[in-house]
Amino acid sequence: MTGQERRRATPSVAALVVDYDAGDVLLDCITSLLDEGVRVVVVENGDPAPPSAALAAAGLDGRVPLLATGKNLGYGAGANRGAAAVDEADYFLVCNPDLVVHAGAIAEMVAMAEAQPSLAIVGPRILTPEGAIYPSVRRFPSLLDAAGHAALGLFAPNNPFSKRYRTPEGVDSPRGADWVSGACFLVRRSAFEELGGFDETYFMFSEDMDICWRAHQAGWGVGVEPAAVVTHLEGVSRRRHPYAMLVAHHRSALQFANRTTTGWRRVLLPGAALILGVRLLAACGRQALGRPA
Repeated sequence: MTGQERRRATPSVAALVVDYDAGDVLLDCITSLLDEGVRVVVVENGDPAPPSAALAAAGLDGRVPLLATGKNLGYGAGANRGAAAVDEADYFLVCNPDLVVHAGAIAEMVAMAEAQPSLAIVGPRILTPEGAIYPSVRRFPSLLDAAGHAALGLFAPNNPFSKRYRTPEGVDSPRGADWVSGACFLVRRSAFEELGGFDETYFMFSEDMDICWRAHQAGWGVGVEPAAVVTHLEGVSRRRHPYAMLVAHHRSALQFANRTTTGWRRVLLPGAALILGVRLLAACGRQALGRPA
């Protein structure tokens, strides 16, 4: 095999960074991605002027296209626009603007996906800035666990319902997962296109859980590669618009429950809506008191 043939055989990755007024951290994210040798596309759901100026000042405006949507389309819709703008890529790395990719992380996720062609999505190990493991690998919640997590999670985060739903432990070796956080994951382009990308009816939150659920329904798998590490600041854009994000979070949770609940369990959906409504009011109250959810 010639060198040119080997280069063609190497899977290509395009990173889709969906930004919404994340500020200075966006440039750190872009730099970490470029250091990994991948193509980067920034989809700007907010004001395009600051990121455009930052890219120009860093000498990256010629290397990193900035797609200004003109309004906040939401996370999944932004990622879809970025994917549509990429002519050639075997994989998309969907990621928030407030994270830094560690050296070799993308290659590790690609290696897992290449070794297991049935995987549509591979997530990394996500760390907080303090080095703790963020619970990015999760189970699809039963209605009981979802209700328990919604009712108790704000005030007693270590309750058994939340523990079953959020699983920060158990990511010491590559394995399958129900779903992984859309803060950062690698998705096979062929699977992404087969699934129709993210469901744009989710404005924010649960679009990651939804696409993983649809991947499983279509016969694909979802995996996690803990050797791939990213650090996520979390919530940089969210802190600028806390109440709108809380409403979107709870609305999306109810939308996912409505989509995935079947049979007799659907009679429980009004109760789920009531619990989520009460939780939203409690979360807004905590936010007003300076104790964000």
